[in-house]
Amino acid sequence: MNTQTQKRCPQNGTLPDFDASAFFKHLTKSNRLAVSMGFEYADVSDLDGFEGALNDMQEYRPLVCVSDTSDGLISLDNAPRTQRIKTVYMFMPHPIDENWAEHRKRCFVIMREIFRQFLSVLIRQHTRLHLDGLYLQRQITFSEIDRYFFSGGACAFFELVIDKATDLQLRHEEWLTDPMPPKLSKLDEITPTRSTGR
Repeated sequence: MNTQTQKRCPQNGTLPDFDASAFFKHLTKSNRLAVSMGFEYADVSDLDGFEGALNDMQEYRPLVCVSDTSDGLISLDNAPRTQRIKTVYMFMPHPIDENWAEHRKRCFVIMREIFRQFLSVLIRQHTRLHLDGLYLQRQITFSEIDRYFFSGGACAFFELVIDKATDLQLRHEEWLTDPMPPKLSKLDEITPTRSTGR
């Protein structure tokens, strides 16, 4: 962990997280194209929650949603880190008529452009994230959801992978007793079996 990150790190070793919900909510409300197309923001929980948000709408409107859950992993190598995958969903309604395929393509073009503009802001936050011990992976995946997922609208999602430096220093004040477990006595009692050869 570098010196600048240590200065921002509390005494318990907890580093700040990237608040994807607040970040994309702000972008949705301040982006010229998103506002002109009527996009609104909502928090959801995974793909099922995104589908539920669409089904609950009384009137279909464009949405930017961020999942409040995330997948990830913890790496225990020489530089411990926690990797989290944040998913951003987008929805844009379109007419259902003989030209639905063209409407759908147009929606995807607009959503990709909006997200490109979002990323133009995110990439400028790279240095600030780095100082907080957060590292945005360079590859950001994009998927267009099948048209049968939701009729009358185009859906897509983007995935951001954030690596967070993780302080795994053992602090005894965090434990009521010695955290190191005793020896496994059963293993100690096991004696190797000697083979008898002729």
